Amino acid sequence: MLSFLKSRLQSFGHAFHGWGYVLRTQKNAWIHAFVSSLVILLGLWLSLPARDWAVLILVMAMVWSAEFFNTAIEAVVDLASPTHHPLAKVGKDVGAAAVLIAALAAALIGLLLLGPPLLEKIL
Repeated sequence: MLSFLKSRLQSFGHAFHGWGYVLRTQKNAWIHAFVSSLVILLGLWLSLPARDWAVLILVMAMVWSAEFFNTAIEAVVDLASPTHHPLAKVGKDVGAAAVLIAALAAALIGLLLLGPPLLEKIL
């Protein structure tokens, strides 16, 4: 049992190391962090209902996950293909497109959920 608990703690350590790597190396992660913080603060100010929070948390997690997957894809592609290769570019471009799609969807959902109560509060 102790061995199991120790290995779980190590797994968390690896995950936090990966999280730190993304924050240290990916400029877009800082944009995601800023926007996520802004959305959280705005949601608190607007006293959003639980269902809206659930949707916002889900789409923020979607964007962060896409960014993490994209970073992993880039690292593996760089390892497998240290020289420029057309397929390596495709892999990286498709990973970046996944982040873009997630971010655009999150922005639209954010506008739909935050827009009406924000307009009501400021008007």
